[in-house]
Amino acid sequence: MQFLKYEFRAHAGDVIEINLDHAANVLLLDSNNFSNYRSGRRYRYSGGFARRSPVRLQVPHEGHWYVVVDLGGLAGRVRANARLVC
Repeated sequence: MQFLKYEFRAHAGDVIEINLDHAANVLLLDSNNFSNYRSGRRYRYSGGFARRSPVRLQVPHEGHWYVVVDLGGLAGRVRANARLVC
């Protein structure tokens, strides 16, 4: 499984902005759910399939967060960047 990963230390209500070069899955995961994602287990996330960029995701609570960008198993590559905009 190929994916792009961005890590953030963020507070409740902070916003992470993700720019994509084309449509892709954009997931906001806490540490436990990121571990489950990588292991192929069931996980919970905010976000989903994004057709438009930028994507803005609000952090639900303080902690260590991961933004994952992937193509859901489809062939190809996606370029992205992510930043905390508070």
